[in-house]
Amino acid sequence: MKRMAFIGSVLLLSGCTHESAQSLSLTHPLIITVLLCIASLSLVFSLFSASGVAPIIVHLLAISFVYGIFFVEGSLTALAVLMLISGMILLFLELFVPGGIIGTIGFAFIVMSLMSIAPHAPYMLYSILTALIVAVVGMVIMMKFFGKKLNVFNKMVLSDATDTKSGYVSNVNRTELLGQVAITATPLRPSGTAMYGDERLDVVTEGGFIAAGTEVVIIEVEGARIVVRAKIKEA
Repeated sequence: MKRMAFIGSVLLLSGCTHESAQSLSLTHPLIITVLLCIASLSLVFSLFSASGVAPIIVHLLAISFVYGIFFVEGSLTALAVLMLISGMILLFLELFVPGGIIGTIGFAFIVMSLMSIAPHAPYMLYSILTALIVAVVGMVIMMKFFGKKLNVFNKMVLSDATDTKSGYVSNVNRTELLGQVAITATPLRPSGTAMYGDERLDVVTEGGFIAAGTEVVIIEVEGARIVVRAKIKEA
């Protein structure tokens, strides 16, 4: 790793010397590296942010600047844009279909996209590696030193408590509920939640749909399974 970092530094510095001897091109290795580092850091911050909107905007702006630079230089291709969009879509899908395969393919598409538009592939490769290192360091600092947790995964995990303080009551051996009337708190498709007084019960219908706010009669109790039926209104 140290050897690769050293070689990358040499390549970046040699690129700086070469470019500075002429004129500072927009595709200068340092400019691309800084933009990619901003993009990677903003993406890391979005994972820890409550809303994630501002970091995502910064990330998209940094990526847009990178591809805009190569568009101006004339090396941007439709294939590179297609690979970039495909890679971002796959990385987004990885959040909902965990496993690593989709995310790895998406990341590979983005790397291939960047490599395909770079006039000097070695400079772009080490710019990407530098951005990755910065992202990893940023993530470690956020988690170890600031005690942050990945907010994006917290949203995907059910964290609601189902204890008595939250209004949930165990349905085991609740045979006294037979014949009682409850009101559905959620639609039953066919399972859902009904309120019996101040108690929240997990119930299920005989197979049909019952809308929320409907009075139901408890017709069967088998352990934790409570079967209800819509109450027939008297004429």
